[in-house]
Amino acid sequence: MASRRPSRNPRMIERGVLCILIGAAVLIAPHFLSSPGWRETVGGASVVGWFALVLGVALVVVALVQRARGQDR
Repeated sequence: MASRRPSRNPRMIERGVLCILIGAAVLIAPHFLSSPGWRETVGGASVVGWFALVLGVALVVVALVQRARGQDR
């Protein structure tokens, strides 16, 4: 009888989707802000937005690959 390890991070897909949403919001927000100060502030955080977007995609891909292999770690 093979024992399965308990899942360490069962909500990795949800966290990945949240990172994707946050990254997309940071990248898209400057186009909808009317105040120049806010537009410049949020626009300056584009590196953070790209990082969150890439991190979210990576988390979702890793979770889906682990799920496809049958390893719910």
